[in-house]
Amino acid sequence: MAQDTANPAPALPATRRDRGAGAGAAAPARRDRAQLPKAAPSSERAPERAVSTGLHGRGADATGPNTGDAGKSGAGKSGAAHLTGQQKAAVIVRLLLAEGQRLPLNALPEELQTDLTEQVAALRLIDRATLDAVVHEFLQTMDQVGLAFTDGLHGALAALGDQISESASERLRRMAAQADGADPWTMLEDAPPATLADLLAAESPQVGAVALSRLSTGKAAAVLAALPGEAARALALAMPHTDAVAPPVVDRIGHALARQIASRPPRAFADEPDRRMGAILDATPAALRDQVLAGIEAQNAAFAQGVRRAIFTYGDIPARLPPLEVPRLVRVLDPEVLQVALAGTLNTGDSPDAAGSEFLLKNMSQRMAANLREDAAARGPVAARAVDDATAAVVATLRALVREGEITLADADGP
Repeated sequence: MAQDTANPAPALPATRRDRGAGAGAAAPARRDRAQLPKAAPSSERAPERAVSTGLHGRGADATGPNTGDAGKSGAGKSGAAHLTGQQKAAVIVRLLLAEGQRLPLNALPEELQTDLTEQVAALRLIDRATLDAVVHEFLQTMDQVGLAFTDGLHGALAALGDQISESASERLRRMAAQADGADPWTMLEDAPPATLADLLAAESPQVGAVALSRLSTGKAAAVLAALPGEAARALALAMPHTDAVAPPVVDRIGHALARQIASRPPRAFADEPDRRMGAILDATPAALRDQVLAGIEAQNAAFAQGVRRAIFTYGDIPARLPPLEVPRLVRVLDPEVLQVALAGTLNTGDSPDAAGSEFLLKNMSQRMAANLREDAAARGPVAARAVDDATAAVVATLRALVREGEITLADADGP
């Protein structure tokens, strides 16, 4: 025991092995302890929940000494009965860390993280009988867990995803933003970059720089790209002034921005107006599309520019579809649709549609390309309406592959 007392706070103590009858009684508990790092139930969050329950004081001993199964053995009566739920949670966490496990303790509320750290700091030597009893009780608790639910409204929304309507999802996000203790940055991270850009453009550059610093790198980059050039430069120049900002100030900024988003009326449409108009014009005959665009440009040049960026036509395929993705597109296209599109566009000179057909033929197998050229030539003239319908069907199929994540298009503004 002199060796044990020389180090008053080791990483969970290693006392001498039990001998005789004591060793036989403790053997099952030691086997439990050996299995502890593997004892994860169906939900990966269950260990965190069990630790959280212990820190909240809702364990079996919350109102007095533990008299559960762990307490029926000699080890339990002599060791675990005098420990509180918080102390047992600290023992389990310390043991798992000693076994090399990584625990998502940062997902716990900050007050529980503080309580856990204080409990770990307060504990000293734990005898083997107490350790075995605590582990046995913890494993029994874990075995009784059938399902662990996500924390809060944000976790529930992430789990349900697109299984609920957009209006219900929007209303729940507003409720989550206004709930006490809610993390405002979770809501801001989910907001569209254009919405955040509008908010930050109305704030001081210092506030915008703090917000960009707190958002993920990808989201911050998207927001910065959505800002006007002068506003983006102002935020970048304000970044050095964020070095001394205190955490409470960051929280206040996050809550203020989240409240502004929550106070906005719900949107009936998920996409921006220019994207919706562009999608409509995608399926419109070329002559009518050009007329509509000319009329829009005469009345609202900025909106027309956004619509032009959103439009994706058959003639845009060479500029935006990666050549290696052509075989994937051709495989899912209706052969009759592709033949009509090729027959109606290959002989149109230097038009964008002719360039689109040549691009497709160039980037598929040469044997297939030769067969398609022969079929197109054999068809002869094709009605303009049929050509418009076929090219629109090709674009619709390509857009469906993009929505499903099968194909990624190049940006309309170039690299």
